[in-house]
Amino acid sequence: MSKRDYYDVLGVTRQVGDDELKKAYRKLAMKYHPDRNPGDHKAEEHFKEVSEAYEVLTDSQKRAVYDQYGHEGLSRSGGGGFGGAGGFADIFGDVFSDIFGGGGGGRSGPRRGADLRFIMELTLEQAVFGSTENIGIPTWDECESCHGYGTADGKKAPGCQTCHGSGQVRVQQGFFVLQQTCPKCRGSGTLVGDACRSCRGAGKTRRDKTLEVKVPPGVDTGDRIRLTGEGEPGDQNAPNGDLYVQINVKPHEIFERDGNDLHCSVPISVVTAALGGPLEVPTLDGKIEIEVPEGSQSGKQFRLRGRGVRSVRTSGPGDLYCTVFVETPVRLNKAQKELLKQFGETLDKDNKHHPEASSWLGKAKKFFDDLTAR
Repeated sequence: MSKRDYYDVLGVTRQVGDDELKKAYRKLAMKYHPDRNPGDHKAEEHFKEVSEAYEVLTDSQKRAVYDQYGHEGLSRSGGGGFGGAGGFADIFGDVFSDIFGGGGGGRSGPRRGADLRFIMELTLEQAVFGSTENIGIPTWDECESCHGYGTADGKKAPGCQTCHGSGQVRVQQGFFVLQQTCPKCRGSGTLVGDACRSCRGAGKTRRDKTLEVKVPPGVDTGDRIRLTGEGEPGDQNAPNGDLYVQINVKPHEIFERDGNDLHCSVPISVVTAALGGPLEVPTLDGKIEIEVPEGSQSGKQFRLRGRGVRSVRTSGPGDLYCTVFVETPVRLNKAQKELLKQFGETLDKDNKHHPEASSWLGKAKKFFDDLTAR
C-alpha cells in the first residue's frame, strides 16, 4: 500500500468535496493510464497509487479513519483498497474495550466478510451507451462441504464455554475489570472440534468466480458499481461483504471526454479553410456534416449541441466540441509548388489577406521600437 499521503497523491486539500475529488482522480487516471503509457512501469505504479487513494477517500468510513489515524488505521482494518467491513468500531473496538470494558463493540462473534474492489476497463462507447460485462475475480467463497461453519459435519460449531459464545472475557486486575478477546476461541464465540477437511476449519475456500456486471449508460472514470454480497464470505456463516466495481474509461482515438461534453480535433485542407465548405465530423452516433465558413483559422471551434454524453446523474446530454486545424500540404510536386508560389505572391500585395499576421507584425515592431528607445 502506498505510504504517500492520499490527498497529496490526488493533489487536493483535506477539505475536498466529492465532485472535485472525482475531477482530480479522472485527470490523473487519464494521465497515467497504462494504455497511454505502454511499457512505463512508473506510470503504472502512479495509476495504481491514484486509484488506491481515490478508493479510500470516496468511502466515508475509510476516509474518516484515514483522516484521524492515517495509513496505520487502514492497515489494521485490512487495507485501504480492500478494507474490512465494520469501519471504525471494528478497527479500534478491541483497544477501547480492553481499556474501558464492554460496550466498545469489538470483534465479538463472527464477522462480516471483507469488501473487495475490482477495476473494470471500458471503452468510451461502452461507458457512454452502457453494456453488460462478465468479470472473473479470485475470491474466498463459502466452503461447500461445511456450508461455512468449518466443521466436519457441516453443522454450526458449539459455543465456547469459556466466553459463553460472546467472544470476549472479563479479567479483573486490581480495581479494574478489563474486557479482552477470548483466548480459547480467539473472538469467534465458537469452537470447531473436528475441522472440515476441505477448508481445514476456515469455513471458506479459494476459487475463481465469474460475475455479470450491468454497466449503466453514462458512467465515467471514478464511478463505482456496488454488487451487494459478492465480496468475501464472513466468519462462521456471517454475511458476505460487497464487491465494488470501479470504472476506468480507456483513452479514445478520436474523442476526449470532459464531464458530459466530448472534444475532438478535425483536420481541414488549406482550400477548405480559405474557401469554406461542407465538412464531415465524427460523433458517437455516426458522421454528421457541418459547414465551415470562409476564412476559417486553425483552432476554430464548432459546438454540436446534444452530441455529447448523457451522464447517469443528469437528464440532458452534453455537447460535442469539434476544433478544426489547417493541415499544411506535404510532398508537393514541382507544378504544385510553382502554383503555390504564384498564389503567395498575389497575397503578399495586400495585407488584408493576413489580418492575424499584420496585427502580430505591428505588435512586434512596437516591441522592438520600445526596446531600442530604452
